Amino acid sequence: MIVATRTSTRQARALPPLVAIVGPTAVGKTATAIRLALDIDGEVVSADSRYLYRGMDIGTAKPTVAEMRGVPHHLIDVVDPTEDYSLALYQHDAYQAIADITARGRVPILAGGTPLYINAVLEGWRIPEVPPDPAFREEMEQVARERGPEHLHQRLAAVDPAAAARIPATNVRRVIRALEIYHHTGRPMTELEGKSPPPYRVLIVGLTLPREELYRRIDRRVDEQIAAGLVDEVRGLLEAGVPPDAPAMSAIGYGEIVAYLQGETTLPEAIERIRYNTHRYARHQTTWLRRMRGVHWFDPREPGWYERLLTLVRTFLAGNETDLNSADVD
Repeated sequence: MIVATRTSTRQARALPPLVAIVGPTAVGKTATAIRLALDIDGEVVSADSRYLYRGMDIGTAKPTVAEMRGVPHHLIDVVDPTEDYSLALYQHDAYQAIADITARGRVPILAGGTPLYINAVLEGWRIPEVPPDPAFREEMEQVARERGPEHLHQRLAAVDPAAAARIPATNVRRVIRALEIYHHTGRPMTELEGKSPPPYRVLIVGLTLPREELYRRIDRRVDEQIAAGLVDEVRGLLEAGVPPDAPAMSAIGYGEIVAYLQGETTLPEAIERIRYNTHRYARHQTTWLRRMRGVHWFDPREPGWYERLLTLVRTFLAGNETDLNSADVD
């Protein structure tokens, strides 16, 4: 897929390139991005919301220094688990990283599976820049606890019906964010939003596996995370003062272990819950990916898949967009 402003073909080719690698969790995006970066003189910009947090390494399957193989990575370990990090801030930081990489004459590779992050960058979302208001959020959370999420959702429907129509009442965090934006601007969140194509030409490549194989990889990774010390990692975060209800701790693998450490479940039950929740998240990602247009898909099980992917990327970087279909024979 080539994303560019609606200019002449010549002007579009003058735009700097951005390669995006997408796919469900455990499909191999990180390793592929690193391998590709080594082959095309690139740097990786993470689009995984879990990679942002320092000290959350095992449960997020964050690449180690050895696994990075010297490839510079951006937007990894940028905030503490107790800090807020908004979508607007991610988009700003991602655009800055992409610009810096391009200025050095290297190729930015956006890699990850967080749908909001990917879309915010590739579609150029206009995101209301309203900073978090802890006092307002606590007030709204108290309302949700005392009167129920539906009451909070009704408040949103009264000031921003379009947002209420797309945000379920059960997603209290997003309901509060929409109310927070209205509270500070006096305007509905949906009125402030929009899209402005970013100043890149974009190639999107996707990795895909049959569901059964993906689930096997997920389950194997969960077992490896437990063996690597996930329980101790979560215990250490709690002992360092990270609240168990901090947004970062809602990441899959952390909330389940918190429940175990608090005596609410057994370790085998927590592990099974991690597997189940990761399977569900992979299905959610797959549903989102099916809606993405112009993705060039590759199955990592097939012989020669990476060589075909590399040929496609090199064709794109050479500016031969008309030859992309012939280069992509997957």
